[in-house]
Amino acid sequence: MNQNTQPPDLVEPVGTAATPAFSPLYQQIKTLILQSLQGGEWKPGDVMPSEQDLAARFRVSQGTVRKAIDELAADNLVVRRQGKGTFVATHSERHIQYRFLRLQPDAGQEDRAERTIVECRRMRATAEVGRLLGLRSADPVVLVKRVLAFAGVPTILEDVWLPGIPFKGLTQEALSSDQGPMYAFFESEFGVRMVRAEEKIKAVAASAEAAALLGVEPGHPLLGVERIAYTYNDVPMELRRGLYRTDMHHYKNELS
Repeated sequence: MNQNTQPPDLVEPVGTAATPAFSPLYQQIKTLILQSLQGGEWKPGDVMPSEQDLAARFRVSQGTVRKAIDELAADNLVVRRQGKGTFVATHSERHIQYRFLRLQPDAGQEDRAERTIVECRRMRATAEVGRLLGLRSADPVVLVKRVLAFAGVPTILEDVWLPGIPFKGLTQEALSSDQGPMYAFFESEFGVRMVRAEEKIKAVAASAEAAALLGVEPGHPLLGVERIAYTYNDVPMELRRGLYRTDMHHYKNELS
């Protein structure tokens, strides 16, 4: 997408017949801001224009813009900093670095994960992978296999499929040399930000390959986690299938 693409101005002001009753004005402004985020006008970590400037740009009230920004902040898409402004959220920020990782230690605090990239290669999407990523069969994808260890104990084995075009140039060497969160690496190197995810979990038995990489016996009980991560406007950007050891960890979720 053209990096210089500007979102269209809102054509009609508040209260006109062209504004659908089922689409509140602040939701329209939120959609326009999302279009700018998706188009790369403001990148992760960038400061955004002020509410006053955005109100002038879209020809709406500052209160309408504030409500749209409130929703984006609640969705962890932007971060407000007192006295500094509103910033595009990034996975480099500590409080959201691992917000999609729900595996927690049974006791104490978790050490930083030690990452081993087993392989990274380009391939053609299978019908199933293509369907889950919104691609056609045989479209290019990148497959990354990695192991995460905590305190020297291999704990998570993951297969990660990424669309080939947005991640053109991704290599095993680049992944291995970066020590930060993978999603922060995707942001900085490829301009792709994962903003939400859906997961399915079930109990599985370790295959011979998985057992060897995780240091357990074949047939060992594992937690299987399938995650689809999305960038702005619900575009799928990652399929991740993980196998979790739970002998010293548990899966934690917060419900509200």
